[in-house]
Amino acid sequence: MTDQPAASDHGLQPGDPFAEADRRAVYRAIATRRDVRAEFLPDPIDDATLARLLSAAHHAPSVGLSQPWDFVIVRSLETRRRIVDIFREANEEAAALFPAEKRSQYRALKLEGITSAPLNICVTSDPERGGPVVLGATHMRDTDLFSTVCAIQNLWLAARAEGIGIGWVSILDPARVKAALGIPDRIRLVGYLCVGRVSGFFDRPELEQRGWRRRTPLAALVHDEAWGASADPLSQALERTNLASNS
Repeated sequence: MTDQPAASDHGLQPGDPFAEADRRAVYRAIATRRDVRAEFLPDPIDDATLARLLSAAHHAPSVGLSQPWDFVIVRSLETRRRIVDIFREANEEAAALFPAEKRSQYRALKLEGITSAPLNICVTSDPERGGPVVLGATHMRDTDLFSTVCAIQNLWLAARAEGIGIGWVSILDPARVKAALGIPDRIRLVGYLCVGRVSGFFDRPELEQRGWRRRTPLAALVHDEAWGASADPLSQALERTNLASNS
């Protein structure tokens, strides 16, 4: 038996582009993915759907095939209330870091859905998972974190395709969250996710829609050959490209 990648059930041969409808579906998931806060419904996520989301995450690329991720599934309301308490303390500390004119706007934002979502997933990274020397990680020591973030993005996009919202809560004290969930000290907390079906998704990212920030034009972030060099004529194509319109 050869080690060739298998063709799909739809006749897709190794190296072929997806059919147009499939391609558009991928771009649609990317363009319409949102960080959900207040739109969660109480409906539980069935085990088969949750397993698909976790499988999508587990198919993420990882440096040296280290697969450093673990997923702590949190359904208990009591546990989630403890996480909310950790969030509230951290959120007050965070509010004080913004200029005075921004604080009231900051406090008006809904920044977590820990108890309103029916399910939370804590995603961690084990920096020792691949052994003392990991192929590809010899000069960039945080590759376990990069790999774990890829797993979260996979889960997020799969969730969007399933009509499920994800909210990433980063305003947390990692040590306190790890203590609440019994996570060993050496394990790195990467993402605390609120997961559930939703009443709807924002047309644009919520922080953009609420006036906190706007998306930077892509052409301003692409450099040609060296930092600071304009990417003409590519920049013209970048300005014309609208990912949402391709979906």
